[in-house]
Amino acid sequence: MSRARNAGRLAAVALALAAACGAPAFAQSAAAAASTPAAAAEPAPQAAIPGPTRNGREIYQRFREGLADPTCEAGASTRWRQHFATAPKRLAASNDDTLPLFGYVVDALREAHLPTEYALIPFVESGYKPGARSAAGPAGLWQMIALTARNHRVPIRAGYDGRLSPVDSTQAAVRYLKTLHGMFAGDWRLTVMAYNAGEYRILGALKRNGQVARNAKPEQLTGLSDITQAYVRKLHALSCLMEQADDREEWLRALDRPVPRLQAVTVPDDVADIAAWARRSGQDAAQLQRLNPVFAGGRIGQAGAARAPLLAVPAGAIGGVDGDQAQATSTASVPAAATEQAPAADTGSAGEPRRHTVARGDNAWTIARRYGIRVADLLQRNGLGANAVLKPGQALLIDTPGAKAP
Repeated sequence: MSRARNAGRLAAVALALAAACGAPAFAQSAAAAASTPAAAAEPAPQAAIPGPTRNGREIYQRFREGLADPTCEAGASTRWRQHFATAPKRLAASNDDTLPLFGYVVDALREAHLPTEYALIPFVESGYKPGARSAAGPAGLWQMIALTARNHRVPIRAGYDGRLSPVDSTQAAVRYLKTLHGMFAGDWRLTVMAYNAGEYRILGALKRNGQVARNAKPEQLTGLSDITQAYVRKLHALSCLMEQADDREEWLRALDRPVPRLQAVTVPDDVADIAAWARRSGQDAAQLQRLNPVFAGGRIGQAGAARAPLLAVPAGAIGGVDGDQAQATSTASVPAAATEQAPAADTGSAGEPRRHTVARGDNAWTIARRYGIRVADLLQRNGLGANAVLKPGQALLIDTPGAKAP
């Protein structure tokens, strides 16, 4: 995981260099946001909170729709396709955190109007492991060195290394990629080469080879390392692996499952650790810890006075912001359309606990929300683990045995 990125990135100098190399689009992408008054923006209408899960195939579809180069030649980049052969398998594995993380990164890139080839960078850099560290110094999902991270507003202080936060590091990576994308006239190939080697090396290579970013031929640039030259081939090979896998139909079926919809969550001040937040929001504490290695030992309070973001399913999407509210949520809070589409529950005779028969598309979050109970309680009453996959036709106990159905 070689890192040869320059630390200093002054916008004015980069703008002048980019313009000289025929990439005036940088002025729009890098400066527009800073120069637009906040008051000029119209307040956005309040959007409905998305559900706690989505289908894994939706994530893949969003990725495919956002590719700058969706074409794949037969046999292209054979070496790198073999090298990254396990990546699609990890996306397909229900006991792996890769697909939820991949979905989070794809969402961030789509919102920034950037090519989704960039969502493959963490496969190359860290294997999509938020806690990855290199002996050479880089850390986190995007493998940033400390100086580069600080230059891109990643907080690093005693007890908190924001490079290990998928939220902090992904926000910084997207900002940086957006700048590079504009600097290199929207050419994703030059952008990822600059991400690897530093923008000034790519600008210098363009100048030496008499090319400009608007119509560059990256494969013909001389004076760059083999690692930088191969970066484009690696990402394209990863993209094609998913499109041309020998077991593609089986792989797509494996993606056809509920996947947590991850977002940045600001945890209330009275929550000191990940385990407490998991209990309050009905999520898997072990998975939250894996997704957020920045919180050593799960201690959120150790991050400092300012509450650092946690990557999780927002509690509001599950059905409650705190424990009391989650317990008090009733079926009246569920949209009517959702209630009409849900299968009828077996309420039993008077005094009997309620039961629910799982229908296609059901998951623990939606079922718990419908009945106004916590996900953790639903799983515990049915002897299920946090990563259990519900099957259509499966009968679930909603109430504690002996409790009277309302």
